Amino acid sequence: MTESAPTTTAREWRLRTRPTGWPTPDDFELAESEVPELADGQVRVRNVVLSVDPYMRGRMSAAKSYAAPYELGEAMTGGAVGVVEESRADGFSVGDHVLHGLGWREVAVLDASEARVLDASAAPASAYLGVLGMTGLTAYAGLTRTASLKEGDVVFVSGAAGAVGGAVGQVARALGASRVIGSAGSPEKVRHLTEDLGFDAAFSYRDGRVSDHLRELAPDGIDVYFDNVGGEHLEAAIGSLRLGGRIAVCGMISVYNDTEPAPGPRNLARLIQTRGRIEGFLVGDHYDLAGEYFRRAAGWLADGTLSLRETSVDGFENAVDAFLGVLRGENTGKMVVRL
Repeated sequence: MTESAPTTTAREWRLRTRPTGWPTPDDFELAESEVPELADGQVRVRNVVLSVDPYMRGRMSAAKSYAAPYELGEAMTGGAVGVVEESRADGFSVGDHVLHGLGWREVAVLDASEARVLDASAAPASAYLGVLGMTGLTAYAGLTRTASLKEGDVVFVSGAAGAVGGAVGQVARALGASRVIGSAGSPEKVRHLTEDLGFDAAFSYRDGRVSDHLRELAPDGIDVYFDNVGGEHLEAAIGSLRLGGRIAVCGMISVYNDTEPAPGPRNLARLIQTRGRIEGFLVGDHYDLAGEYFRRAAGWLADGTLSLRETSVDGFENAVDAFLGVLRGENTGKMVVRL
């Protein structure tokens, strides 16, 4: 197999200290490291676009969770797309675009089993980190399996202008929801939801109580709530559930940086009246849906049903700023870092 000149050193982002409350740039370190030589069955990939996601905040804590904590002083990990520079693995050629999990570094050396060759002509590389990747699959699995979406359902999505939330609203409409309502953090994002993504209605959670907005926009209640935020949004959604309503808990970004436990919803007893259901889920439990989702999503992207909306930050040295921007809600759609 042909190869380009070996890369001997490259930069990587490391977690220097575990954040207490909101992370700061001082919690991270940009370091130079040696790139190991390839063993049989491995590829060397130069990353071209990285994903920064809210769930990474949890991995910066030492607390036990569904994903292993980042180790102090070691390169962090996350979704990335890169170009193969050298290959000692069957099925991978120099120049191939691949999806893998060793982001937060300029160059990755990994086993071929940990990478997937992409069709670079089908969509931009970053789409495989967003609507054609884990982001889109999260929306699809949460709606179809966890929330058991049915045609005609009224759906409410929090954090709707974010990567997952925007995908949820569009996928819900594609699957036959009768009405999709989203919350976001600014009038500009609200307009984006209704004018660009096809939401039927949207509101800014900074402009009044969430429960008041829901009563106005869904006076007859909601069937499905896709939770990305928690807190006041979750309590308001419980209050608006119809009989047999379902809540899929994907994330709770409103409490990720809390130093004290957040109070729980005060109206859980309403689930008895509505026979409602709250269920958390992890996309990693639903990878068997990936092929099905990708086929449907590729068609939706091609016919315009699904929109590819991103916020991008240029420069590997700005990856931490991009991540902190996600926690502050500065992104519309998927946040990516272009190298």
